[in-house]
Amino acid sequence: MSQPAHIHLSTDAIYPFDARGVAKRFRHAAIFGALDALNHGETMRFVNDHDPLPLLDQLVTRYGETVTIRYVQRDPGAIVIDFVKN
Repeated sequence: MSQPAHIHLSTDAIYPFDARGVAKRFRHAAIFGALDALNHGETMRFVNDHDPLPLLDQLVTRYGETVTIRYVQRDPGAIVIDFVKN
């Protein structure tokens, strides 16, 4: 039985992305893919165990002002960042 297609329910939806469960060698590609799938106004809530500063630099280079980066939590071992598609 096939899975239904992903349906974007609203522009204010928050979609979780827990990077801790993704193999490191696939992590950035998975994040880019998830961000590419967002519609205008949607948010990906990113969770990680460390502050991903190199990734954030890559996101700014790749997406510029089309993605807003906003820390929700920035504690050692507990990072939560909202990426909002503009």
